[in-house]
Amino acid sequence: MLDVWFLPPVAALVFGLLALAPLGEQVLRRGVVFIDLAVAQAAAATALWAGTMSEHPDPWLTQALAAGGALACAALVAWLSRRWPSQREALIGLLYVLGASMALLGARHDAHGHERLAELLAADVLWAGWLQVAILAACALAVHATRRWLGGDRMFFPVFALAASAAVPVLGLFVVFALLIAPALWRQAGCGWPLALSAAGAACALGLAGSWLLDAPSGACVALMLSACGTLSVASSGRAHGRR
Repeated sequence: MLDVWFLPPVAALVFGLLALAPLGEQVLRRGVVFIDLAVAQAAAATALWAGTMSEHPDPWLTQALAAGGALACAALVAWLSRRWPSQREALIGLLYVLGASMALLGARHDAHGHERLAELLAADVLWAGWLQVAILAACALAVHATRRWLGGDRMFFPVFALAASAAVPVLGLFVVFALLIAPALWRQAGCGWPLALSAAGAACALGLAGSWLLDAPSGACVALMLSACGTLSVASSGRAHGRR
């Protein structure tokens, strides 16, 4: 029974990794690391404000509005990157602050706003359901189906926005950011995809195991292990350059 109950969170992390890792490589290549934080916060702010309209908001409508907010933010990021390329990271960082501030204001007008905001930052992955797994699987398929065209802005920014807006409610902003960056850092260090994905997958497994054994929040544990995984890639790359 434990194994069956544990399958949805494991599957959610696997499909989240497959969906986000290729996008993370593009993020590092483009030098727009803050885009995940900005887009995810835009989605969270839109979802929280949608929650103020009704005591029991429709989940599909909330998801659609969150996707719309993420797409609008991604379009703005694309425009800023073209218009002021040398200041793009600073401007994207300000967009993140704007989204976070709007999310806090939205949470203030919702009786359960602060709990929902906390869940969007560090979701409890252990409570992921099969419907959420299916959404992440669809995102993974969409990313891999469009992978050859992700080098262009017209494909990358919409796909990124939709994948991030779908992943944040399930995994939380911290885990989504770590899933984007950790395997991408291993790729940047010269490793192939099998090693990069295996390292991130092992970090996810250790995070889930630690959460279960210590009765600690799963999102925070997984994000912690993924962050350590990404840091180890930099250390490994540094040793390799030292030997040269």
